Amino acid sequence: MQSSMVATTRVSSGSPTGYMAPGWAEEYRSRRARLLEKIGSGVAIFRSAPHAVMHNDVEYNYRQDSDFYYVTGFDEPAAVAVLAPNHEEHQFILFVRPKDRLAETWSGRRLGVEAAKEAIGADVVYPIEELTAKLPQYLQTGDRIFYSLGHDPHFDAQILDLWKQQRRSYFRKGRGPIALEDPIARLHQLRNIKSPLELAAMRQAADIAAEAHQRAMEIARPGVWEYEVQAELDRLCRSRGGWGPAYPAIVAAGENACILHYVENNCQLQDGDLLLIDAGCAYGYYNSDITRTFPVNGRFSPEQQTLYELVLAAQMAAIAAVKPGDPYSNVHDVALKVLVEGLLDLGLMVGSVEQIIEKELYRPFYPHRTSHWLGLDVHDVGVYTYGDDPCYLQPGQVLTVEPGLYIAPNIEPKQPGEEDDWPAQPEVPEQWRGIGIRIEDDVLVTEGGHDVLTAAVPKQVADLTWGNG
Repeated sequence: MQSSMVATTRVSSGSPTGYMAPGWAEEYRSRRARLLEKIGSGVAIFRSAPHAVMHNDVEYNYRQDSDFYYVTGFDEPAAVAVLAPNHEEHQFILFVRPKDRLAETWSGRRLGVEAAKEAIGADVVYPIEELTAKLPQYLQTGDRIFYSLGHDPHFDAQILDLWKQQRRSYFRKGRGPIALEDPIARLHQLRNIKSPLELAAMRQAADIAAEAHQRAMEIARPGVWEYEVQAELDRLCRSRGGWGPAYPAIVAAGENACILHYVENNCQLQDGDLLLIDAGCAYGYYNSDITRTFPVNGRFSPEQQTLYELVLAAQMAAIAAVKPGDPYSNVHDVALKVLVEGLLDLGLMVGSVEQIIEKELYRPFYPHRTSHWLGLDVHDVGVYTYGDDPCYLQPGQVLTVEPGLYIAPNIEPKQPGEEDDWPAQPEVPEQWRGIGIRIEDDVLVTEGGHDVLTAAVPKQVADLTWGNG
Protein backbone atom coordinates (compact mmCIF):
# COMPACT_ATOMS: atom_id res chain seq x y z
CA MET A 1 0.00 0.00 0.00
CA GLN A 2 1.41 3.36 -0.98
CA SER A 3 1.31 6.23 1.49
CA SER A 4 0.68 9.82 0.53
CA MET A 5 3.69 11.97 1.44
CA VAL A 6 2.58 15.46 2.40
CA ALA A 7 5.07 18.22 3.20
CA THR A 8 4.37 19.64 6.62
CA THR A 9 5.81 22.42 8.73
CA ARG A 10 6.46 21.67 12.36
CA VAL A 11 5.01 24.51 14.43
CA SER A 12 6.22 25.03 17.98
CA SER A 13 3.56 25.26 20.67
CA GLY A 14 3.26 27.95 23.28
CA SER A 15 4.70 30.87 21.33
CA PRO A 16 2.48 33.87 20.61
CA THR A 17 5.02 35.41 18.27
CA GLY A 18 7.35 34.36 15.50
CA TYR A 19 7.07 33.84 11.76
CA MET A 20 4.74 30.85 12.17
CA ALA A 21 2.16 32.56 14.40
CA PRO A 22 -1.05 33.92 12.82
CA GLY A 23 -1.56 37.64 12.96
CA TRP A 24 2.00 38.64 13.73
CA ALA A 25 3.30 39.24 10.19
CA GLU A 26 1.34 42.49 9.97
CA GLU A 27 2.51 43.41 13.47
CA TYR A 28 6.16 43.28 12.40
CA ARG A 29 5.45 45.14 9.14
CA SER A 30 3.75 47.90 11.11
CA ARG A 31 6.69 48.17 13.51
CA ARG A 32 9.18 48.44 10.69
CA ALA A 33 7.06 51.04 8.91
CA ARG A 34 6.93 53.20 12.04
CA LEU A 35 10.65 52.80 12.65
CA LEU A 36 11.49 53.58 9.01
CA GLU A 37 9.57 56.82 9.40
CA LYS A 38 11.47 57.66 12.58
CA ILE A 39 14.94 57.08 11.15
CA GLY A 40 14.24 59.37 8.20
CA SER A 41 17.25 59.37 5.87
CA GLY A 42 19.33 57.05 7.99
CA VAL A 43 20.08 53.34 7.71
CA ALA A 44 19.47 51.13 10.76
CA ILE A 45 21.41 47.94 11.46
CA PHE A 46 20.36 45.32 14.02
CA ARG A 47 22.47 42.33 15.02
CA SER A 48 21.04 39.09 16.40
CA ALA A 49 22.11 37.91 19.84
CA PRO A 50 25.08 35.56 20.04
CA HIS A 51 24.89 32.16 21.67
CA ALA A 52 25.67 32.37 25.39
CA VAL A 53 27.99 29.70 26.79
CA MET A 54 27.03 27.99 30.04
CA HIS A 55 30.34 26.14 30.41
CA ASN A 56 33.00 24.86 28.02
CA ASP A 57 31.10 23.89 24.85
CA VAL A 58 27.61 23.80 26.43
CA GLU A 59 25.37 26.68 25.45
CA TYR A 60 22.28 28.16 27.11
CA ASN A 61 19.02 27.84 25.21
CA TYR A 62 19.08 30.52 22.55
CA ARG A 63 17.22 33.75 23.22
CA GLN A 64 17.10 36.41 20.52
CA ASP A 65 18.08 40.03 21.15
CA SER A 66 14.86 41.87 22.02
CA ASP A 67 15.41 44.84 19.68
CA PHE A 68 16.25 42.53 16.78
CA TYR A 69 13.23 40.38 17.51
CA TYR A 70 10.91 43.38 17.85
CA VAL A 71 11.83 44.49 14.33
CA THR A 72 11.98 41.10 12.60
CA GLY A 73 10.24 38.31 14.54
CA PHE A 74 13.21 36.12 13.55
CA ASP A 75 14.69 34.01 16.34
CA GLU A 76 17.85 32.51 14.86
CA PRO A 77 21.44 33.54 15.65
CA ALA A 78 24.04 34.83 13.17
CA ALA A 79 21.62 37.22 11.47
CA VAL A 80 21.61 40.92 10.62
CA ALA A 81 18.63 43.12 9.74
CA VAL A 82 18.97 46.38 7.83
CA LEU A 83 16.35 49.08 7.36
CA ALA A 84 17.19 51.39 4.45
CA PRO A 85 14.24 53.73 3.78
CA ASN A 86 15.90 55.53 0.84
CA HIS A 87 16.97 52.48 -1.14
CA GLU A 88 15.06 52.22 -4.42
CA GLU A 89 14.29 48.49 -4.18
CA HIS A 90 14.94 47.17 -0.68
CA GLN A 91 13.88 48.85 2.53
CA PHE A 92 14.06 45.72 4.72
CA ILE A 93 17.13 43.57 4.15
CA LEU A 94 17.92 40.40 6.05
CA PHE A 95 21.13 38.37 6.27
CA VAL A 96 20.69 34.83 7.64
CA ARG A 97 22.43 31.47 7.83
CA PRO A 98 21.84 29.34 4.72
CA LYS A 99 20.43 25.84 4.93
CA ASP A 100 23.04 23.26 5.93
CA ARG A 101 21.98 19.66 6.41
CA LEU A 102 24.98 18.64 8.53
CA ALA A 103 24.84 21.72 10.77
CA GLU A 104 21.08 21.32 11.23
CA THR A 105 21.54 17.66 12.18
CA TRP A 106 23.76 18.75 15.05
CA SER A 107 22.24 22.09 16.12
CA GLY A 108 18.65 22.33 14.91
CA ARG A 109 16.63 23.56 11.97
CA ARG A 110 17.34 26.76 10.06
CA LEU A 111 14.81 28.73 8.08
CA GLY A 112 17.34 29.44 5.34
CA VAL A 113 17.67 32.19 2.76
CA GLU A 114 14.85 31.24 0.41
CA ALA A 115 12.19 30.59 3.04
CA ALA A 116 13.11 33.64 5.13
CA LYS A 117 12.07 36.11 2.44
CA GLU A 118 8.44 35.02 2.52
CA ALA A 119 8.23 34.01 6.17
CA ILE A 120 9.82 37.16 7.60
CA GLY A 121 8.59 39.58 4.95
CA ALA A 122 11.98 40.93 3.93
CA ASP A 123 12.42 42.65 0.57
CA VAL A 124 15.59 40.64 0.02
CA VAL A 125 17.48 37.98 1.99
CA TYR A 126 21.18 37.18 1.63
CA PRO A 127 23.43 34.56 3.21
CA ILE A 128 25.16 36.04 6.24
CA GLU A 129 28.51 35.37 4.56
CA GLU A 130 27.68 38.11 2.02
CA LEU A 131 27.16 40.81 4.65
CA THR A 132 30.46 42.63 4.13
CA ALA A 133 30.04 42.67 0.36
CA LYS A 134 26.36 43.67 0.26
CA LEU A 135 25.97 46.07 3.19
CA PRO A 136 27.85 49.10 1.73
CA GLN A 137 25.31 49.53 -1.09
CA TYR A 138 22.60 50.10 1.51
CA LEU A 139 24.68 52.28 3.80
CA GLN A 140 25.45 54.81 1.07
CA THR A 141 21.76 55.60 0.65
CA GLY A 142 21.57 57.18 4.11
CA ASP A 143 23.02 60.21 5.86
CA ARG A 144 23.75 58.32 9.08
CA ILE A 145 24.04 54.82 10.48
CA PHE A 146 21.79 53.81 13.35
CA TYR A 147 23.50 51.08 15.34
CA SER A 148 23.88 50.22 19.06
CA LEU A 149 27.49 49.69 20.04
CA GLY A 150 28.52 47.55 22.97
CA HIS A 151 26.71 44.24 22.54
CA ASP A 152 29.08 42.43 20.17
CA PRO A 153 32.68 43.78 20.07
CA HIS A 154 33.57 41.85 16.91
CA PHE A 155 30.55 43.11 14.99
CA ASP A 156 31.04 46.60 16.45
CA ALA A 157 34.48 46.65 14.81
CA GLN A 158 32.96 45.66 11.45
CA ILE A 159 30.40 48.44 11.59
CA LEU A 160 32.97 51.02 12.64
CA ASP A 161 35.23 49.99 9.76
CA LEU A 162 32.34 50.30 7.28
CA TRP A 163 31.40 53.68 8.72
CA LYS A 164 34.97 54.93 8.34
CA GLN A 165 35.00 53.75 4.73
CA GLN A 166 31.74 55.56 4.04
CA ARG A 167 33.06 58.76 5.63
CA ARG A 168 36.16 58.66 3.44
CA SER A 169 34.11 58.13 0.30
CA TYR A 170 31.75 60.98 1.24
CA PHE A 171 34.33 63.55 0.16
CA ARG A 172 34.51 61.96 -3.30
CA LYS A 173 30.83 61.16 -3.83
CA GLY A 174 29.10 63.81 -1.72
CA ARG A 175 26.75 61.24 -0.20
CA GLY A 176 26.69 58.55 2.43
CA PRO A 177 26.56 58.33 6.20
CA ILE A 178 28.87 60.66 8.10
CA ALA A 179 27.20 60.20 11.51
CA LEU A 180 26.79 57.16 13.75
CA GLU A 181 23.77 57.24 16.07
CA ASP A 182 22.18 54.81 18.50
CA PRO A 183 18.63 53.85 17.41
CA ILE A 184 17.34 53.17 20.93
CA ALA A 185 15.81 56.62 21.46
CA ARG A 186 13.54 56.03 18.47
CA LEU A 187 13.04 52.27 18.74
CA HIS A 188 12.40 52.11 22.47
CA GLN A 189 9.64 54.69 22.23
CA LEU A 190 7.83 52.15 20.07
CA ARG A 191 8.62 49.18 22.30
CA ASN A 192 7.41 50.99 25.41
CA ILE A 193 3.80 51.17 24.13
CA LYS A 194 2.35 47.69 23.76
CA SER A 195 0.06 46.71 20.89
CA PRO A 196 -3.08 44.59 21.37
CA LEU A 197 -1.19 41.48 20.24
CA GLU A 198 1.61 42.17 22.68
CA LEU A 199 -0.85 42.74 25.50
CA ALA A 200 -2.57 39.44 24.71
CA ALA A 201 0.79 37.68 25.05
CA MET A 202 1.54 39.52 28.28
CA ARG A 203 -1.86 38.59 29.72
CA GLN A 204 -1.11 34.97 28.93
CA ALA A 205 2.29 35.24 30.62
CA ALA A 206 0.56 36.81 33.63
CA ASP A 207 -2.15 34.15 33.78
CA ILE A 208 0.35 31.30 33.70
CA ALA A 209 2.53 32.91 36.37
CA ALA A 210 -0.54 33.58 38.51
CA GLU A 211 -1.46 29.91 38.39
CA ALA A 212 2.12 28.98 39.27
CA HIS A 213 2.10 31.28 42.31
CA GLN A 214 -1.19 29.85 43.50
CA ARG A 215 0.21 26.34 43.16
CA ALA A 216 3.33 27.38 45.10
CA MET A 217 1.12 28.66 47.92
CA GLU A 218 -0.55 25.25 48.08
CA ILE A 219 2.66 23.25 48.45
CA ALA A 220 4.80 25.63 50.55
CA ARG A 221 4.66 24.23 54.09
CA PRO A 222 7.18 23.78 56.92
CA GLY A 223 9.66 21.10 55.93
CA VAL A 224 9.47 21.76 52.18
CA TRP A 225 12.64 23.05 50.54
CA GLU A 226 12.87 26.30 48.63
CA TYR A 227 14.10 24.46 45.54
CA GLU A 228 11.05 22.20 45.59
CA VAL A 229 8.82 25.25 45.35
CA GLN A 230 10.98 26.64 42.55
CA ALA A 231 10.76 23.36 40.64
CA GLU A 232 6.97 23.44 40.81
CA LEU A 233 6.91 27.06 39.59
CA ASP A 234 9.13 26.16 36.65
CA ARG A 235 7.18 23.00 35.84
CA LEU A 236 3.84 24.75 35.76
CA CYS A 237 5.13 27.61 33.60
CA ARG A 238 6.41 25.13 31.04
CA SER A 239 3.43 22.77 31.19
CA ARG A 240 0.97 25.61 30.54
CA GLY A 241 2.59 26.58 27.26
CA GLY A 242 5.15 29.09 28.45
CA TRP A 243 8.82 28.90 27.59
CA GLY A 244 9.56 28.57 31.28
CA PRO A 245 10.51 31.11 33.94
CA ALA A 246 10.98 34.73 32.87
CA TYR A 247 14.03 34.83 35.17
CA PRO A 248 15.52 32.59 37.88
CA ALA A 249 12.85 32.48 40.57
CA ILE A 250 13.51 33.96 44.01
CA VAL A 251 12.11 31.58 46.63
CA ALA A 252 13.26 33.11 49.90
CA ALA A 253 12.18 31.80 53.30
CA GLY A 254 12.59 33.73 56.53
CA GLU A 255 15.54 36.11 56.60
CA ASN A 256 16.55 35.06 53.07
CA ALA A 257 13.80 37.44 51.91
CA CYS A 258 15.97 40.33 53.09
CA ILE A 259 18.38 39.53 50.22
CA LEU A 260 16.80 41.26 47.24
CA HIS A 261 18.16 38.94 44.56
CA TYR A 262 18.38 35.73 46.54
CA VAL A 263 18.55 32.82 44.08
CA GLU A 264 20.29 30.01 45.99
CA ASN A 265 16.87 28.54 46.94
CA ASN A 266 18.50 25.81 49.02
CA CYS A 267 16.99 26.26 52.49
CA GLN A 268 14.21 24.35 54.20
CA LEU A 269 11.01 26.20 55.12
CA GLN A 270 10.57 26.48 58.88
CA ASP A 271 7.45 26.88 60.99
CA GLY A 272 6.92 30.62 61.46
CA ASP A 273 8.68 31.63 58.23
CA LEU A 274 7.33 34.02 55.70
CA LEU A 275 8.08 32.88 52.16
CA LEU A 276 8.80 35.52 49.51
CA ILE A 277 8.37 34.24 45.95
CA ASP A 278 9.39 36.49 43.05
CA ALA A 279 8.69 34.56 39.85
CA GLY A 280 7.34 35.22 36.37
CA CYS A 281 6.62 33.33 33.19
CA ALA A 282 8.02 33.86 29.69
CA TYR A 283 5.32 33.35 27.09
CA GLY A 284 7.00 33.61 23.73
CA TYR A 285 9.25 36.61 24.14
CA TYR A 286 6.93 38.39 26.60
CA ASN A 287 7.23 38.26 30.37
CA SER A 288 5.34 38.55 33.61
CA ASP A 289 6.83 39.44 37.00
CA ILE A 290 4.99 38.69 40.26
CA THR A 291 5.99 38.70 43.92
CA ARG A 292 3.98 37.42 46.85
CA THR A 293 4.92 36.94 50.51
CA PHE A 294 2.93 34.66 52.82
CA PRO A 295 3.28 32.58 56.03
CA VAL A 296 4.10 28.95 55.32
CA ASN A 297 2.17 27.78 58.39
CA GLY A 298 -0.90 29.87 57.57
CA ARG A 299 -0.37 32.32 60.44
CA PHE A 300 1.33 35.71 60.55
CA SER A 301 3.08 36.74 63.73
CA PRO A 302 1.94 40.16 64.97
CA GLU A 303 5.09 41.83 63.64
CA GLN A 304 4.89 40.01 60.30
CA GLN A 305 1.26 40.99 59.82
CA THR A 306 1.88 44.61 60.79
CA LEU A 307 4.66 44.98 58.23
CA TYR A 308 2.75 42.99 55.61
CA GLU A 309 -0.31 45.22 55.91
CA LEU A 310 1.93 48.28 55.64
CA VAL A 311 3.52 47.02 52.41
CA LEU A 312 0.11 46.06 51.03
CA ALA A 313 -1.27 49.53 51.81
CA ALA A 314 1.71 51.08 50.02
CA GLN A 315 1.17 48.85 47.00
CA MET A 316 -2.55 49.53 46.77
CA ALA A 317 -1.92 53.28 46.98
CA ALA A 318 0.78 53.05 44.30
CA ILE A 319 -1.45 51.03 41.96
CA ALA A 320 -4.16 53.67 42.38
CA ALA A 321 -1.59 56.25 41.22
CA VAL A 322 -1.20 54.51 37.84
CA LYS A 323 -3.11 56.91 35.58
CA PRO A 324 -2.48 58.14 32.05
CA GLY A 325 -1.07 61.65 32.03
CA ASP A 326 0.36 61.42 35.54
CA PRO A 327 4.14 61.31 36.15
CA TYR A 328 5.70 57.87 36.31
CA SER A 329 7.51 58.98 39.48
CA ASN A 330 4.18 59.33 41.32
CA VAL A 331 3.97 55.55 41.66
CA HIS A 332 7.17 55.42 43.70
CA ASP A 333 6.51 58.63 45.61
CA VAL A 334 3.08 57.47 46.78
CA ALA A 335 4.35 54.06 47.93
CA LEU A 336 7.35 55.57 49.68
CA LYS A 337 5.26 58.04 51.64
CA VAL A 338 2.98 55.29 52.95
CA LEU A 339 5.97 53.15 53.97
CA VAL A 340 7.75 56.00 55.75
CA GLU A 341 4.61 57.06 57.61
CA GLY A 342 4.15 53.46 58.73
CA LEU A 343 7.75 53.11 59.92
CA LEU A 344 7.35 56.31 61.92
CA ASP A 345 4.09 55.10 63.48
CA LEU A 346 5.82 51.87 64.53
CA GLY A 347 8.72 53.74 66.09
CA LEU A 348 11.21 52.08 63.74
CA MET A 349 12.22 55.52 62.47
CA VAL A 350 12.11 59.03 63.92
CA GLY A 351 11.94 62.47 62.31
CA SER A 352 9.55 63.93 59.76
CA VAL A 353 8.30 62.21 56.62
CA GLU A 354 9.82 64.94 54.46
CA GLN A 355 13.18 64.77 56.21
CA ILE A 356 13.38 60.99 56.01
CA ILE A 357 12.58 61.01 52.29
CA GLU A 358 14.88 63.92 51.46
CA LYS A 359 17.86 62.36 53.28
CA GLU A 360 16.95 58.83 52.10
CA LEU A 361 17.04 57.55 55.66
CA TYR A 362 14.54 54.85 54.66
CA ARG A 363 17.00 53.04 52.41
CA PRO A 364 18.14 50.43 54.98
CA PHE A 365 14.48 49.31 55.01
CA TYR A 366 13.56 49.98 51.37
CA PRO A 367 16.58 50.18 49.05
CA HIS A 368 14.90 49.89 45.63
CA ARG A 369 12.41 51.75 43.49
CA THR A 370 8.76 50.76 43.23
CA SER A 371 8.42 50.11 39.50
CA HIS A 372 10.05 49.16 36.24
CA TRP A 373 8.77 48.74 32.69
CA LEU A 374 7.79 45.23 31.59
CA GLY A 375 7.55 43.60 28.16
CA LEU A 376 10.01 41.79 25.89
CA ASP A 377 12.52 42.24 28.71
CA VAL A 378 11.64 41.79 32.36
CA HIS A 379 13.28 45.15 33.02
CA ASP A 380 11.98 46.51 29.75
CA VAL A 381 13.14 49.48 27.75
CA GLY A 382 11.81 53.01 28.16
CA VAL A 383 12.95 56.12 29.96
CA TYR A 384 11.81 57.04 33.45
CA THR A 385 12.62 60.76 33.29
CA TYR A 386 13.70 63.21 30.60
CA GLY A 387 16.49 64.90 32.48
CA ASP A 388 14.72 67.08 35.02
CA ASP A 389 11.38 66.65 33.27
CA PRO A 390 9.01 63.82 34.23
CA CYS A 391 7.97 60.93 32.04
CA TYR A 392 4.17 60.82 31.88
CA LEU A 393 2.29 57.53 31.83
CA GLN A 394 0.59 56.59 28.56
CA PRO A 395 -2.02 53.97 27.67
CA GLY A 396 -0.36 50.78 26.52
CA GLN A 397 2.57 50.91 28.93
CA VAL A 398 3.01 48.03 31.37
CA LEU A 399 4.88 48.49 34.63
CA THR A 400 5.39 46.58 37.83
CA VAL A 401 4.31 47.96 41.20
CA GLU A 402 6.43 46.32 43.90
CA PRO A 403 7.05 48.08 47.22
CA GLY A 404 8.72 46.16 50.01
CA LEU A 405 10.25 46.30 53.46
CA TYR A 406 13.39 44.38 54.42
CA ILE A 407 14.50 44.31 58.04
CA ALA A 408 17.66 42.25 57.86
CA PRO A 409 18.99 40.57 61.00
CA ASN A 410 22.03 42.86 60.85
CA ILE A 411 20.20 46.02 59.78
CA GLU A 412 21.94 49.27 60.70
CA PRO A 413 19.74 52.37 60.45
CA LYS A 414 21.47 55.33 58.85
CA GLN A 415 22.93 57.70 61.45
CA PRO A 416 23.73 61.41 61.12
CA GLY A 417 27.23 62.80 60.91
CA GLU A 418 28.46 65.83 62.80
CA GLU A 419 27.19 68.23 60.14
CA ASP A 420 23.80 66.58 59.61
CA ASP A 421 20.65 68.16 60.99
CA TRP A 422 18.43 65.09 61.33
CA PRO A 423 17.89 62.94 64.40
CA ALA A 424 19.67 59.72 65.20
CA GLN A 425 17.67 56.70 64.14
CA PRO A 426 16.71 54.05 66.72
CA GLU A 427 18.09 50.56 66.87
CA VAL A 428 15.60 48.04 65.49
CA PRO A 429 14.15 45.76 68.21
CA GLU A 430 14.89 42.07 67.82
CA GLN A 431 11.28 41.03 67.13
CA TRP A 432 11.28 42.97 63.84
CA ARG A 433 14.55 41.60 62.51
CA GLY A 434 14.68 38.94 59.80
CA ILE A 435 11.38 39.94 58.17
CA GLY A 436 11.41 40.61 54.41
CA ILE A 437 8.25 41.42 52.46
CA ARG A 438 7.57 42.41 48.86
CA ILE A 439 4.28 42.46 46.95
CA GLU A 440 4.42 42.91 43.18
CA ASP A 441 1.85 43.08 40.40
CA ASP A 442 1.97 43.85 36.68
CA VAL A 443 -0.15 46.87 35.79
CA LEU A 444 -1.31 48.08 32.38
CA VAL A 445 -1.93 51.79 31.86
CA THR A 446 -5.35 52.15 30.19
CA GLU A 447 -7.29 55.08 28.77
CA GLY A 448 -9.38 55.23 31.94
CA GLY A 449 -6.73 54.38 34.54
CA HIS A 450 -5.15 50.95 34.92
CA ASP A 451 -5.68 47.21 34.76
CA VAL A 452 -3.88 44.81 37.13
CA LEU A 453 -2.87 41.89 34.91
CA THR A 454 -1.86 39.70 37.85
CA ALA A 455 -4.84 40.30 40.14
CA ALA A 456 -5.66 36.57 40.28
CA VAL A 457 -2.86 35.92 42.78
CA PRO A 458 -4.14 36.32 46.37
CA LYS A 459 -2.56 39.02 48.54
CA GLN A 460 -5.13 39.99 51.17
CA VAL A 461 -4.27 38.75 54.68
CA ALA A 462 -7.50 36.76 54.92
CA ASP A 463 -6.61 34.87 51.72
CA LEU A 464 -3.13 33.96 52.94
CA THR A 465 -4.01 32.63 56.40
CA TRP A 466 -5.77 29.53 57.62
CA GLY A 467 -3.99 28.41 60.80
CA ASN A 468 -5.74 28.76 64.15
CA GLY A 469 -2.79 28.18 66.43
